[in-house]
Parts: sequence; structure tokens; C-alpha cells
Amino acid sequence: MMTDVQEVKPLLKPFVIGLDLGGTNSVFGVVDQRGQVLATTSIKTQSYKTVEDFVDASIEVLKPIIAKVGGIGQFKAMGIGAPNGNFYRGTIEHAANLVWAHDSVVPLAEMFSERLGIPVGLTNDANAAAIGEMQYGVARGMKNFIMITLGTGVGSGIVVNGQMVYGSDGFAGELGHITMERGEEGRSCGCGRKGCLEAYCSATGVARTAREFLQKTNEPSLLRELDHDVITSLDVSIAAGKGDKMALDIFAFTGDMLGTACADFAAFTSPEAFVFFGGLTKAGDLLMDPIKEAYAKYVLPIYKDNVKFLVSSLDDAAAAVLGASAIGWEM
Repeated sequence: MMTDVQEVKPLLKPFVIGLDLGGTNSVFGVVDQRGQVLATTSIKTQSYKTVEDFVDASIEVLKPIIAKVGGIGQFKAMGIGAPNGNFYRGTIEHAANLVWAHDSVVPLAEMFSERLGIPVGLTNDANAAAIGEMQYGVARGMKNFIMITLGTGVGSGIVVNGQMVYGSDGFAGELGHITMERGEEGRSCGCGRKGCLEAYCSATGVARTAREFLQKTNEPSLLRELDHDVITSLDVSIAAGKGDKMALDIFAFTGDMLGTACADFAAFTSPEAFVFFGGLTKAGDLLMDPIKEAYAKYVLPIYKDNVKFLVSSLDDAAAAVLGASAIGWEM
């Protein structure tokens, strides 16, 4: 007697790990197939002098949130968004803001894969944020936009015709390192060059601008009440919110430079929108208004009225964590 043999399909693994590896914090998230971040944990990126120590610490903080959903056997893969991340090779290469990857090529995807026993993919952190925004945020449905991340550095993710732009070697789209000030007058950048956009328009760049403004004039300011050596972009934002003229001028200077850069970026991708993400965007209109004004002033007229300026709708590191997790789903 013959009986029908039904094919038993293996159960799909329902979770991935997303890692937003920033210059200051590394945030891990357990993400399900609906794009919900079920649990998060984090470590301080720069607290570790070697990548081996960083991975060791990462595994330790991951253990509890992995256990919460039934163990590593429930995970399909892990995705990582990291500075100078190479999508093709799964490596971090000469990342200016990472002490353990500043002068080397770090095979981070392979290292995590060996420790966790699951596939691991890696891309540039700003690319990960762009993917997250395209799937879950204000860029949903857009096929042409530029994501600009304003954190410890300035990153960018470029989407053209619905595809991330990686270039021939995986490093396309380093818009934070276009030169805004040429010659010896340009600020030194962590990449080793001078005058990069990142040196002016990152959170650390805003703090540098504050120190320069304080040194150049005797203008009264709430910022003078602070230790100049440890002023942060948050201090500037708080002072600007109170109407402090110098703080407002610092944001005007920063926004003008970003808007000028965006006017140039528009000429080569003609994006539907610029999407801004990161702690600096919490300054709101103090930053966005001068960006829009400078863009309108300097952009080629054919692009002037075709672009939206948007702030990420995803909270905290959600855009980058979700974007990194999307890399995991594709593994």
C-alpha cells in the first residue's frame, strides 16, 4: 500500500541581528521579519583598543537578547552597518574614527560569523541607514535619494533607481570627505586630509566651530560659561534654543556649508530628497533652515524646486539597525 509522502519544509528562522556600529556607540538589535526591533543592547565602541576585545564584548552583551528569543538557532543571519564598511568584502577598512580599525583592514563580518555560527553581512553605516529609511521610514517608496548621517562623522548613502550605489570597490558615496575648504586653511580631518565636510558638519565639527568662534571674538555667549575644551554639539544646540546669538551663528555656518554641499550633490544624482539622520538633526529648524537657504542659493536652477529636505522618522539608531538587519535578511 502506497501513501503520499508530504514534503516537510524547514521552518524559517524568524530573526536577524542588526548592528549599528558608530564611532561612539555600537547598538545591537534583534529584528523580526516585520521589521520590529524586539530588543536592543549597546557598548561603547571606543572603549576597546583591539577588534578582538570589541568582538568579545559584543558577544557578551548579545547573549542575553539572543537567549530571550530562543537562542542563536532562531537567527537567520546578522547584518552590520559600520564606518568604511565594504559590502563586497565584509571588512572595515581604514576607518578614521575607529581606534582599532584606523590603520588596518578588519574582517569584522568573518569574525562575528565564526563566533556566532551564522552568516554575517556588512555595509557602510550610512548605507545601512539609507536602506532602513527606504524600507521603513520617510524614504519609503523613493527610488532616488541621498541619506546624510550627522554623527561623530558625516556619512552618506546614495540610492539611484532603487539601488544602493557601491561603486567598483564598495566605497562609493563618501560624501563626508568631499573638500569644502582647500589649502592650509582647511581643518584637518580624521581621514588625513584637510577641509573635508566631516571636519565642519559632524557633531564634533560643530564643537570645533564653537571653539573657533569663542576664540575669534569677545562676543557674549552662554557657551563662555562652559569649559571650551569639552563643549559638545548638544551644548551649542541648548544655547541656540535659548536664543544665544553665537550658538545660532554656529548653526547658520554649519547649515550653510551642508546646504552648499547638497547643491553640488544634486547635480550628479538629481535626488527626490535629502534625508538627514543623527544626533545633530535634533537641532531641528536651527540646522534645517540654513541648509535649505544655502541650497536654494547655490543649486543649479533645474534642481531648485525638485528636492525635499527630510529628517529621519526613525528613532535613535533604528534606521541604521533596521538597515543593517536588511543586509542580514539577504544573506
